[in-house]
Amino acid sequence: MTAFDEKEKPKITGTTTKKREIPSGLWVKCKDCGELLFSKELAANLQVCPKCEYHFPMAARERLATLTDEGTFRELDEDLVSVDVLQFTGVAAYPERLKTYQRQTGLKDAVVTGLGKLAGHDVALAVMDFGFLGASMGSVVGEKVTRAIEKATELRIPVIVVAASGGARMYEGILSLMQMAKTSGALALHDREGLPYLCVLTHPTTAGVMASFASLGDVLIAEPKALIGFAGPRVIKETTQQELPAGFQTSEFLRDRGLVDLIVHRKQLRATLGQLLDYFCGRSGRKFRASE
Repeated sequence: MTAFDEKEKPKITGTTTKKREIPSGLWVKCKDCGELLFSKELAANLQVCPKCEYHFPMAARERLATLTDEGTFRELDEDLVSVDVLQFTGVAAYPERLKTYQRQTGLKDAVVTGLGKLAGHDVALAVMDFGFLGASMGSVVGEKVTRAIEKATELRIPVIVVAASGGARMYEGILSLMQMAKTSGALALHDREGLPYLCVLTHPTTAGVMASFASLGDVLIAEPKALIGFAGPRVIKETTQQELPAGFQTSEFLRDRGLVDLIVHRKQLRATLGQLLDYFCGRSGRKFRASE
């Protein structure tokens, strides 16, 4: 054995580097084109992919900030909360689900309603938030939308609804389906007074919401490539056992067939709503429709 073999093997010294963790939520992958997007840049672009123009879902309060004149929005019925009338249990109990989404979104339920100004016009607004239980319509959503419509009728001002929903809320059973008639009835009274109602359909707007107040606007505006319909394409295909046309139930498909009046990019939505309000109300005041 040589002297070298008897020596202790040299040790490698130095600091070890740990893999840096990327904070969650820093990047978002576009669901349409697959582009990796910086979250702050996406928010600055109104949650629209700068590469393919895909419109991501938008939080209700964020949406309100882009539509209403600064400092004019006043929320109504913000303390209404759902109750577990049916004592529904599944993977998680209904109260637990509500608490989870209330914590995640900062909302009490899936819609924010209130009064404000848009391009100088007094309006009542109801903006749904898909981040809260898929913007499903339960008793609170139906009640808040109805109250906003009734307040608009009382004040003789237009109603604007930004709709998004996966359907009725199964946790509330028939009570959720009753909201379809209640909201539609309130809109009928609003219409009888000759007052304008504008509805914006976002991705997705389906089931009971689309089958009630979301389809009753004097003007139906849709965001590009939004899924709009009663049942989803997969369910319809399985039920009918037929191949569906290309682009079935998209904004573009429905516009070409007369259900949707306008498709408007999110960046032009406020200006478009302002122009429609000018038409219905007049630039300087309350005009409304000839049927008033």
